[in-house]
Amino acid sequence: MKILAIDSSGLVASVAVVTEEKLLAEYTVNNKKTHSQTLLPMLDDMMKLLEQDLKELDAIAVAGGPGSFTGLRIGSSTAKGLGLALDKPIINVPTVDALAYNLYGTDRLICPIMDARRNQVYTGIYEFQGEEFVVVTPQKAVGITDIAAELNHLGREVIFIGDGVEVHEAKLKEIMTVPFSFAPVHLSKQRAGAVGALGIIYYKKGLKENADAHEPVYLRLSQAERELMEKERAQKE
Repeated sequence: MKILAIDSSGLVASVAVVTEEKLLAEYTVNNKKTHSQTLLPMLDDMMKLLEQDLKELDAIAVAGGPGSFTGLRIGSSTAKGLGLALDKPIINVPTVDALAYNLYGTDRLICPIMDARRNQVYTGIYEFQGEEFVVVTPQKAVGITDIAAELNHLGREVIFIGDGVEVHEAKLKEIMTVPFSFAPVHLSKQRAGAVGALGIIYYKKGLKENADAHEPVYLRLSQAERELMEKERAQKE
């Protein structure tokens, strides 16, 4: 099985080609250029270096949300377009799941935190039971104090990962009562390799969809939608 993986859910743009035996290639950029500028050129360069054709792929795995609304739309539309053109299925990998999968094999709890602004994070809680990846708490959008309280209640050591660490590190140091640490820099952000590796597992479980049915999962309304609702509510009052 050979899978193309795409992650543009956050600040990082990342593409990879993954098989059941190896990570054939991974191209990751975190330099603040827009994903619309980087994603397709990265994909094209990677496939040229591999000397492989996209037609050889079995499926396309994409970080399907939550995350940056613009980034998710770019990643999902790229995956969807390729899936339709190549007649390949899409594996919609939850963004937070893929982040946690970076830390394969740890005996600690894993808590990805992606900055969702307004003092909220996209997060979840995960662990490995032997080789099995277990979702303790599915991905959700909550306040940073809420996820900290949940972790403190569980009473186990935890590793935080994701771009939310930079935003909330000081607050976490203030409110966490269980032992905790932060993922090292080479594992701390989204990686398409993790999306692809997890995508193979999900594919084998039948968790795939037709390209025309694929839509990203936002978990929250966009800022524009929130402002419109607030405006409509104010008009009614």
